Amino acid sequence: MTSEPLTSGPAPSGAGACPVTSAATGGPVREWAVDDLPALDFDPLLAELLAKEPVSRIRLPFAAGNEAWLVTRYADVRAVSSDPRFSRTALLDRQVTKMTGHMVASKAALNYADPPYHTRLRKAVTKTFTGRGTQRLRPLAQASCDRLLDAMEAAGRPADLMAHLHGPLPMAVVCDLLGIPGQDRAELASWPDLILSSGPGPESSRAAKAQIHGYVTRLLDLRAAEPREDLATELAEALAEGRIGPDEAVSLAMAILISGAHAVRNNSANMVYVLLTRPDLLARLRAEPELLPQAVDELLRWIPHRNGVGLPRIATEDVEVGGVLIRAGEAVYASYLTANRDPEVFADPDVLDFDRTGTGHLSFGHGPHHCMGAMLTRMESEVMLATLLARYPELRLAGRPEDVPFQSKGLIRGPRELYVTW
Repeated sequence: MTSEPLTSGPAPSGAGACPVTSAATGGPVREWAVDDLPALDFDPLLAELLAKEPVSRIRLPFAAGNEAWLVTRYADVRAVSSDPRFSRTALLDRQVTKMTGHMVASKAALNYADPPYHTRLRKAVTKTFTGRGTQRLRPLAQASCDRLLDAMEAAGRPADLMAHLHGPLPMAVVCDLLGIPGQDRAELASWPDLILSSGPGPESSRAAKAQIHGYVTRLLDLRAAEPREDLATELAEALAEGRIGPDEAVSLAMAILISGAHAVRNNSANMVYVLLTRPDLLARLRAEPELLPQAVDELLRWIPHRNGVGLPRIATEDVEVGGVLIRAGEAVYASYLTANRDPEVFADPDVLDFDRTGTGHLSFGHGPHHCMGAMLTRMESEVMLATLLARYPELRLAGRPEDVPFQSKGLIRGPRELYVTW
């Protein structure tokens, strides 16, 4: 790798003016502040590293003294995320440079598990996330969508879609999935945001996680006594049969509740924002509604749905990736965002193309940690977009696109408010 700066002009947002020298490798290392970016702009540092230094060294805002590798090409991202020599469990006893000052996921969570333990945990909830399970939830999602939009219309124009649709619908679906009673749902609504943020701080995150932990524990006890067709019952049965332990059962439920409500809210809102700022794409979907599933998949590929990177992995032995030797014990981040923009895999990757087919994107990850809720996420997005398009032929932003406020210091990107009229 070159020791020369990667840029000859001003540094891109979130990057240092030039790389400093890595204490571990003697090569360049990027100080990556992961600043907030405008709307859905792609991170210029990620774009530059993909093009010029696809296996690079970085330091993130927290524990910056502990450098990590970052891989950005599609093939390298797939390799790191599926190779058993890169371990999530090894993270538990390592200090790694990272996005937040607190641990977002429980130590008992899937996020930190490796096969075969990871495989056993996933089996406890596999039935719920089959195609049949998703189809069971679709009419419930449609009914919730219709009810929420009825209430939005009654409240009058303009209306904030984040408050009326994108926030409450994913929470309603994940509550239907888990079997959370309607009277308890308002209490849960704010907790995922506190946990999946780099802003409020570790105290707020810990308090929210403790509240969710207590609630889920009580729910699983209830379902053990009163089983139903929901995920809480499936977890309670796995717990009673000894296939998982109490902390594992609660951790699985918490992960699904937090990520399902938070990620879908923002991803679906990003899709609507894109369509309302791209009248050509919006008109095409109105004219060809059968194209919606393919369009949703392309939106998932193109939209930079998170800030920075997710959890890294630790190399358990020396491994060569992309022509670079990664030593045992070193941390490696894999960027699904850049993998989705790799020109070696996707023709004109920066173009949002609803006719795109072929190689699948990596927005739901790859390998053992591929998102279990991928089908559910697609279904919810399809329900929201199809209903908005059919119900509001004149749907449009209530102001200028550049005035739509986006979240600050969130791990997942998305509008804070999305006011529309019709």
